[in-house]
Amino acid sequence: MLTEYQQRLRDRCLAAPVMPAPEPWHPVLDNSTPIGGLLGIGFATDPGTGHDLVMVVSTDGHGLFDASTGEKIARDRDPDPETGTPDGHPDLGCPGLGPIAGVPVRIAGLFGGGLHTTASGGWSVTVVSPEWPHHRVLLSTDGGLHKGQAGETWWHIFDADYSELRTAGFSPSGRTLAVATSSDLSLWTRRDAH
Repeated sequence: MLTEYQQRLRDRCLAAPVMPAPEPWHPVLDNSTPIGGLLGIGFATDPGTGHDLVMVVSTDGHGLFDASTGEKIARDRDPDPETGTPDGHPDLGCPGLGPIAGVPVRIAGLFGGGLHTTASGGWSVTVVSPEWPHHRVLLSTDGGLHKGQAGETWWHIFDADYSELRTAGFSPSGRTLAVATSSDLSLWTRRDAH
């Protein structure tokens, strides 16, 4: 049984349509970027450019994306079965590839782990499930869901109503926001943080 307050929060979440993320966030990859069998994602930093990198682990191998452009910069279709999935490692790590070859990347997703839920500037990301098992990803600032209306201090930026949510959160730098489901990857970048 929900309390009156919980019911009001649930109703607010259900009533909010999916909307674009506010300034300074801009989409880089949206859910039209299919990645079948996605198991999880992790962040690293490109040693050459300083850009956030997103490593994707899927049943079809590993991919590495530049989070500021969405460009796929490395691919390994046949990772080592011993080290290629995070489920057998206590830190949920996988070996990096491309410009981060040899650098372990912690992966959040199907096997556990998590991404940062806050970023500088007062930003936070929250996953809610008012219609279980469908997850909604909310981006908020300045108290978010508890203080204002949708489109004012919080934004319903993603609805995982067609695919299973794997993870959602910020890169360690706070410049990138990612949402990964079992079938796709969505990325936003902050123009004020580059």
